[in-house]
Amino acid sequence: MPIPLIAQGLQDGIGSIPYAWTVIKTAPWLLLIAALKYYFGGARNTSERLMHSKVVMVTGGTSGIGASVVQELAKRGAQVILLTKQPPSDLFLVEYIEDLRRTTGSQLIYAEQVDLSSLHSIRTFATKWIDNNPPRRLDAVVLCGGVAVPSSARKNTIDGIDEEWQVNYLANFHLLSILSPALRVQPAHRDVRVVFATCSSYIGAKFDLDIVKRGNESINKSTTKSSTPPPSKKGIYALSKLSLMTFAHSFQRHLNAYARPDGLPPCTRVLVVDPGLSRTPGTRRWLTCGSLLGLLVYLLTWPLWCLILKSPQQGAQSILYALMEENYSRGEGGWMIKECREVDCARRDVRDEDLGKRLWEFSEKQIEEAEKESAVRRAVEKKEKEVQEEKKGRTETASGKEKSAGSRRSRKGNKS
Repeated sequence: MPIPLIAQGLQDGIGSIPYAWTVIKTAPWLLLIAALKYYFGGARNTSERLMHSKVVMVTGGTSGIGASVVQELAKRGAQVILLTKQPPSDLFLVEYIEDLRRTTGSQLIYAEQVDLSSLHSIRTFATKWIDNNPPRRLDAVVLCGGVAVPSSARKNTIDGIDEEWQVNYLANFHLLSILSPALRVQPAHRDVRVVFATCSSYIGAKFDLDIVKRGNESINKSTTKSSTPPPSKKGIYALSKLSLMTFAHSFQRHLNAYARPDGLPPCTRVLVVDPGLSRTPGTRRWLTCGSLLGLLVYLLTWPLWCLILKSPQQGAQSILYALMEENYSRGEGGWMIKECREVDCARRDVRDEDLGKRLWEFSEKQIEEAEKESAVRRAVEKKEKEVQEEKKGRTETASGKEKSAGSRRSRKGNKS
């Protein structure tokens, strides 16, 4: 008991207590580590909102911060729709959803296949969603999906667009552009929110859309003999986050400009959230540069990262705050949230209407060109598949005839 030890220390001196000086020397350091851990853990969400019957659509909800958001929403009774790269029949996804349902006590967790690296996949899902009659209920869209690709692993998607640019920005633009009617048609009394997840890298981004134009590879090949250097793709990640924030404000203006038939104000608010650096798979891949040597260094220095980086649960707090805080159920929208409080954007140009219009037009044109090429490619692949199936059918027919020629009846005829 501590009281007898304290009494013994006062009577006989601290040296009479075993390991007393060791504890006294170690305690300040332990308290310092605990204080740093609490500080870097960030703010905690204290807002609560009734989430029963709410329909929430989430990208990136199978790992990292998105998985923590999904778990918290499911615990509060929300119906969660996971937009995943894998089909709902995927064994991993089936087990993941079953585990979520068991741990959260909610059966209202579903998955829809939406591959953010495929514009066709996004359009297939979004058009199916808005074609429903009567319109489906949709209370929130949480955009947590994203990638941070090491320079050694940089690649293009199936649409011929840089992976970071498409997954982090263009896929979100494409998805919300198609889902816009579904958001605007919600009843005026309903509190609908669209939450964008960003990071502080947007502060140093250079708004240069030339580095993400499609066809850069062919341009680079044609300019290898000239003195003009090809455009660098070094800052695409930061540019994608800057573009995402610019689009968020443009999308809010787009929603506010819609004149509802009932004459009531719009019910959808856009919020941008900076969850901070967390120990997510994406952060780990970026820190390790996608190499085994980097992974070894990360493991050796893991106590440091565990101290200064948030856990996925801590990173999800600001997103949950943006979804649940009562103050954001009214107003014009376009707020930015960091550490569970409203802050100003570090760059004023994200609210620039001309810049937003230029980005919107560029994105629409890029998607249009990519989808045209994608449609042609799918048509060619379908034609080739039909030709192969036709050849396979002819081969099977020919082999069947050869077998029939050697049947028992044909052999009897030959003997006679």
